[in-house]
Amino acid sequence: MTKPEFIPYKHTRHASDDEMLNRSKTFYDIMNTRRTIRQFSDQVVPRKIVEHCLMTAGTAPSGANQQPWKFVVVSDSKAKAQIRASAEKEEQEFYSHRASDEWLDSISHLGTNASKPFLETAPILIVVFEEKYGLDEVGNKSKRYYPTESVGLATGLLITALHHAGLASLTHTPSPMAFLNNVLDVPINYKPFLILVAGHPAPDMTVPNIKRKTLSEIAEFR
Repeated sequence: MTKPEFIPYKHTRHASDDEMLNRSKTFYDIMNTRRTIRQFSDQVVPRKIVEHCLMTAGTAPSGANQQPWKFVVVSDSKAKAQIRASAEKEEQEFYSHRASDEWLDSISHLGTNASKPFLETAPILIVVFEEKYGLDEVGNKSKRYYPTESVGLATGLLITALHHAGLASLTHTPSPMAFLNNVLDVPINYKPFLILVAGHPAPDMTVPNIKRKTLSEIAEFR
């Protein structure tokens, strides 16, 4: 068993309660403008911006610090077209056969359907994979602890970082997503978690008129 090694914790953002309150309000104001969009501009996003957002995602906590995530950034037009074709095939099956009437009714106010043009229009697709288990060179498996929860936390930070940088995003989860391993040549021990579509919104972009729950509806103080 490895002996733990510790180093000093360097927390450089010391602040008064008033300063922390102001920071929390300012950050909320920024994040409260975040919306999921489905119409993207094809404007190119500089790679360095994406890299820093991905590094932010990599600061997420994870079970046993195993960091069981992989982010595949896709900007190649042929690869995006292939992903769209495969995703729309699954989505058509979902909307036509697999989805219940109750589920279809619950998403009807969002105006979604099996057509996913944003998978080609947006400049980048960030395909998030969850490492279900480790796999060494000779095929031996090793356990990963809380991989789904860990990848979910990292994805949340990635969405936050993209928005804070000034970009819009969309979480897309065609079901099933196993085709992504084949298209992107990712080993089978990595399970597709979601496709994060990212870029600038189209100039004429509109979003559904929906409301967020209030603080009292989502939180309790005891």
